[in-house]
Amino acid sequence: MGAPDIIKQHLIDPEICIRCNTCEDTCPIDAITHDDRNYVVKADVCNGCNACLSPCPTGAIDNWRTMLRGEAYPIEAQLLWDELPPEVPLPDLGGETETPSATTPTGMAAGPDTAIQSVETSSHTSPRAPWSAAHPYVNLHGARAPVAATVAGNYRLTAEDASSDVHHIVLDFGTHFFPILEGQSIGIVPPGTDASGKPHYIRLYSVASPRDGERPGYNNLALTVKRVDQDHEGKPVRGVASNYLCDLAKGDTVQVVGPFGTTFLMPNHAEASVMMICTGTGSAPMRAMTERMRRNMAHFNGRRLLFFGARNANELPYFGPLLKLPKDFLEIHFAFSRDPATPRRYVQDAIREAPGSVAALLGDANGHVYICGLKGMEAGVLAAFETVCAGAGLNWSEVEATMKAEGRLHIETY
Repeated sequence: MGAPDIIKQHLIDPEICIRCNTCEDTCPIDAITHDDRNYVVKADVCNGCNACLSPCPTGAIDNWRTMLRGEAYPIEAQLLWDELPPEVPLPDLGGETETPSATTPTGMAAGPDTAIQSVETSSHTSPRAPWSAAHPYVNLHGARAPVAATVAGNYRLTAEDASSDVHHIVLDFGTHFFPILEGQSIGIVPPGTDASGKPHYIRLYSVASPRDGERPGYNNLALTVKRVDQDHEGKPVRGVASNYLCDLAKGDTVQVVGPFGTTFLMPNHAEASVMMICTGTGSAPMRAMTERMRRNMAHFNGRRLLFFGARNANELPYFGPLLKLPKDFLEIHFAFSRDPATPRRYVQDAIREAPGSVAALLGDANGHVYICGLKGMEAGVLAAFETVCAGAGLNWSEVEATMKAEGRLHIETY
């Protein structure tokens, strides 16, 4: 009798999946599909290439079951799951086994920086963290056992007459162990159920405070949350999690899962230089990194550049505090697209207008780049890099490949 056909069936955990479509977009062989409930992997198509693992923001994609091929979970069953099935031991095969057709991967997923579910991880981004990044903790608290945090403060960041209602929300974890690094994100569990009576999916938010807390030495963190009241096409829509968070009062409790993210992390060696490019609430991880460096200025000796885009200054989170930072600590380039007092500029325009600083950092072996914000900015920023490199005698394609391989180019857009 021939050896039984055993596979490592690739499964997606519906409890922590945020339905961002990153896995389906990334899969090179169309092995992933979805309906309005779940994302699932086709066992008869998946070849275990692992291309979908790194881009997943929560690690939901990193689940496997050793199965007889003939007993693999069908797509129809997976689409109805609310949680992963338990591990089931293989039947007694009389000592006849063969190597599974796909090995179980290791490693966790990167974390996105967004308050909605349409997170995308660029093909240009580094699949690994900087070599000097601190070790991240991930998935300490899942959807079935979230940790309760208390709202210590909720402050509006944008002007009252601004079209964007952006809040700075501080969460206190009390005695709960919840370590976080700059560039990581947490999941918020909105209360209540959706239209089908199911609990709401978790929503991910990047942490806007450094590892020692919004208030140093306290077990807390901050989020930058924009109230969502319209979709990308301008149609009215009420964001479930963003409105819930923006309406919280001091003393309210919030259910939190995570932390998430292992690649969008800042370097910790003293010689590292950092270029941060963001729009809107994509500023959250940049604020965390900037604060970490500001509080440890004696350690971080590299250059720091920030390109920050918004419609105008009233729409810009943290505009006032940024202006108070020493000029020799952070080189700031604002880009306002709808300010009647200035010509229309986007972050890519600001990058082209600072070729010396940009080229110096891109050509630096200790230079690291972080890009976070709306998906539409990515192509323009990369094109600006190509232009700047050409003017400095650098080949952007070669620079980009080196930075990706060395964990120095990180892009998260939505």
